[in-house]
Amino acid sequence: MAVAFTFPGQGSQAVGMGKDLADAFPESRKIFEEVDDALGENLSKLIWEGPEETLTLTANAQPALMAVSLAAIHALESRGFSLKDKVAYVAGHSLGEYSALAAAGFVSVADAARLLRIRGNAMQAAVPAGEGAMAAIIGLEQADVEAACAEAAKDSVCQIANDNGGGQLVISGARAAVELAAKLCTEKGAKRALMLQVSAPFHSALMTPAAEIMREALAGVTKNAPSVPVVSNVSVTPSSYPDAIARRLVEQVTGRVRWRETVEWFGANGVATLYEVGAGKVLSGLARRINREIATGAVGTAADVEAALAAFA
Repeated sequence: MAVAFTFPGQGSQAVGMGKDLADAFPESRKIFEEVDDALGENLSKLIWEGPEETLTLTANAQPALMAVSLAAIHALESRGFSLKDKVAYVAGHSLGEYSALAAAGFVSVADAARLLRIRGNAMQAAVPAGEGAMAAIIGLEQADVEAACAEAAKDSVCQIANDNGGGQLVISGARAAVELAAKLCTEKGAKRALMLQVSAPFHSALMTPAAEIMREALAGVTKNAPSVPVVSNVSVTPSSYPDAIARRLVEQVTGRVRWRETVEWFGANGVATLYEVGAGKVLSGLARRINREIATGAVGTAADVEAALAAFA
């Protein structure tokens, strides 16, 4: 039975993440140094020492989470692990797709860090502060959420941004429309409709300026066929073609993160175990709610690395 590696997205960051990997594995420390050099700043110090509010900023959180994920991969590889030989597919949640692609050699670690810094800044700048919003809708059918978004949007923007599974959908768009849609979802029977503390309406049509910036940025980096097929957020299909992958990354900026369908796809295609590589265990929790037959594991600490190596031995 096959194994897939998944890579976390924004919200999984925590001060101190990846520090014990850097302490235990020289190859992991080298990843953090490479990211620092690529960005021209000491992001590692921010990751390990904070402050949390600065680490949480989109432009910092995105390359920081990628750095931790790649530090974990390189820790495994320093002990003889081969991603190509041991893992059937990789996928990442939103920015995690860049981590997955870097792990599979689609782009270099340095280019991934620079792309995520550009992505974070572009997404933040696409909509003036306070004009966009996101909300989590818990316990309501997708069709009902889509209907609420359509009713609330009128001439504005309101759409499903994340289908995370386990009855959790995230909507995104213009603040007034999202607030109204959240209210309508409650009236339709949602268990909860919670406005999220985010800095921009990610994965909505309002991110179109950021998508164009990413199109140009991706055109300017060297892209390789990944060593492992990457399952796209927006298409829920695997690809190894660089140009197709780049197009999907552009579409991802304004498109839906179809994570429930991704985990379901893994189950339907022979994946028995999902490892979450990097900070936190958010994706593991979502996977268990989506498909209880798929086992989960984590590779985010030095102890996790040792456990994973033993499991693959």
